[in-house]
Amino acid sequence: MKPFTFENLFVLDLANNHQGELEHGLSVIEKHGEVVKKHGVRAGLKFQFRQLDTFIHPDFKERKDINHIPRFVETALSLDDYEELVDAVHRQGMVSICTPFDEESVDIILEMGIEVIKVASCSASDWPLLRKIAQTNRPVIISTGGLSMSKIDRLVSYFEYEKAHFALMHCVALYPTPPEKTELNQIDLLKNRFPSLTIGFSTHEHPDNLVNVGIAYGKGARIFERHVGFETDRHKLNKYSSTPEQVDRWITAWQQAQAICGGDYRVPADPAETASLRSLMRGVYARQNISAGETIEQGQVFFAMPLQEGQLTSGDFVGGITAARDYQAGVPLDGSLANLEPRDQDRIFQIMLQVKGILNQARIFIGRESAIEISHHYGLEHFREFGAVIITCINRSYCKKLIVMLPRQKHPYHFHKKKEETFQLLWGDVEIELAGKRTKLEPGDIFTVLGGEWHKFHTLDGCVFEEVSTTHFDNDSFYEDERIAKLPREQRKTQLDNWESVTRDVIRTR
Repeated sequence: MKPFTFENLFVLDLANNHQGELEHGLSVIEKHGEVVKKHGVRAGLKFQFRQLDTFIHPDFKERKDINHIPRFVETALSLDDYEELVDAVHRQGMVSICTPFDEESVDIILEMGIEVIKVASCSASDWPLLRKIAQTNRPVIISTGGLSMSKIDRLVSYFEYEKAHFALMHCVALYPTPPEKTELNQIDLLKNRFPSLTIGFSTHEHPDNLVNVGIAYGKGARIFERHVGFETDRHKLNKYSSTPEQVDRWITAWQQAQAICGGDYRVPADPAETASLRSLMRGVYARQNISAGETIEQGQVFFAMPLQEGQLTSGDFVGGITAARDYQAGVPLDGSLANLEPRDQDRIFQIMLQVKGILNQARIFIGRESAIEISHHYGLEHFREFGAVIITCINRSYCKKLIVMLPRQKHPYHFHKKKEETFQLLWGDVEIELAGKRTKLEPGDIFTVLGGEWHKFHTLDGCVFEEVSTTHFDNDSFYEDERIAKLPREQRKTQLDNWESVTRDVIRTR
């Protein structure tokens, strides 16, 4: 069974907006279920469970002057009513979610088959309750309103220790939340601090506010929660609960934000965008007459608008190309003169650009004194299929390296006679095969390879892992493929002085 995904989940909080009436609660579920179906989004309907006989001290149950207690008592439903409401949620194709405020309610959630547990901000430091929730083996969503970062760190550490499947919600527990108190930059903070977790936004702003959901999505929130209900002659909503019509507009605003933000990865430019850019580019024109077979240097051409159809662009010009035909002064050079076959220097530059991008994304920084080696077992032209970039940080009686692999890259079977090495995955994904057995590492996992053990590895989306080993010796890698074994080391390894030298050399030769 696939694990529950929190991505792009809408949480519609019923809370006490059922008004203590089963039929009204069923109507709320039905009306909001129609909105969810209209937009085709994933949504859950959330209940709140409090076992009032024990949740409220007996001496205070009849008090009208204490905040919340009268409303909890007046709107109480039976467990049979809640079972009927849960069934209605499932009939609408929504996920059932519940916030328990006491341990007994956690047991009831499990008995009713409710799928997701929500931790309210007021319970996010209630450790007897948190311990009970963490051990349920249910997906958990945790709101963080009012918590210090040290308390959030403790929460995350504990739920990770319990191996719970959970997400965090930025939340401001002001009802309603004024715009200047919304603090949406906290979404950035939580995403950067906990990159492996889904981060959401539990909102209490005025229901007509359609700005916050778009900003929150743009900042990376992927769960969106708000209180829901509807009004009748007898029942009025509070200032932070949404009617079905307001939820409709809210989801529409989210869909517009999603379309505006686009994909999470870089895609090829739209043809219309490419045409727009080309209309502003410069083409290459002959400055003087050029004869067929003549080598063309930059002094013999000039760059100017417009870029004509089939013309060589200024960005594709490299000095030293050979003219395939005669050119009169002032005429455009053919685009076929572009050297589409990259030189080794260009290949190295492109490799290191991508490596630097991966290191930046992983927030890993290397020292200027580190030695950089491109390992290309079948030549630079096949590097993107087989190879790795190896950055040696230190090599003494112990050795530390960083190994960077590009997406879908493989490192073939080999062993070392002298070296024992331990890998730790820092970022991305990697699968190691040792003596015919495969192990997929998660970030933080450690894997040791002893001398003489055959091993290889590959990645799907790219990775950075650390290698700590005994002293590294050249020519201590022995490959299964005889073609690799027969190549001199200099033909399967490219040593770089440093990153700056690669950049400088490529620029100087263009």
